Amino acid sequence: MDILETSAYDRRQRRNTWCVLFLHLLPFIASCTTYFYLWIPDSAPSLLAAGIKAAPILSLVFLAFSYNGGRSLMGVAGGLLLSAGGDVCLIWPELFIHGMGCFALAHLLYSFTFLSSRYSATSSSYSFFFLYLILWLIGGGLYVYLVPFLRLDPEADVLVPAIGGYVLLIVIMATLAARTRQPLVLLGSLVFMASDLTIALTKFNVVDIEYERHIIMTTYYLAQLMIALGDVKAVLEEDADDIHKWKRS
Repeated sequence: MDILETSAYDRRQRRNTWCVLFLHLLPFIASCTTYFYLWIPDSAPSLLAAGIKAAPILSLVFLAFSYNGGRSLMGVAGGLLLSAGGDVCLIWPELFIHGMGCFALAHLLYSFTFLSSRYSATSSSYSFFFLYLILWLIGGGLYVYLVPFLRLDPEADVLVPAIGGYVLLIVIMATLAARTRQPLVLLGSLVFMASDLTIALTKFNVVDIEYERHIIMTTYYLAQLMIALGDVKAVLEEDADDIHKWKRS
């Protein structure tokens, strides 16, 4: 009877948890809807445009902070906050390097988070080593392919090493995300790479992609959402493990 009661209690707790999580996601859904509905042109940078663009990410900061407290500021919440800063910078083309710096720092915080105890990984299988190799080959190959186009830019002396450093950090982040064995975190990191790949190919005139901004922003918001939800899931699993250990003691 005790086992049945415990099982029923766990089911109720999971149901309540997902209901609360959905309520926490409503600001993200609303702000994303607002962004795509207003669709302020890139040719009209303003503080209003910056705020609307950053609002979905700031709502995810609140989500991560709600579940993980102040320590998340040095983890996923901090990475999201830096990403929001990057969003604001990228509204103005002349602040591209500053925006990229914000995102680079965000990837660093994500990477440190994925190394934390709640993301303790099991031993790596050959399939994951193969995935790591693919990620590094994609990152390295993309950078080598981009360099000739970067050298055509007036700020090539800054862009060539800066883009190289950024590629290194995002590949490290994706590799550590794969190491966590958290599907949401892994998918989020891969979609983030896809979003940044689209930015690189279009900004530096490698290819002309129709609806590029739609693709970039959709994949970007989706990536950040999956990383935030993956972190929340890891926190909930850690808390559940602690409760089960307490019950057994």
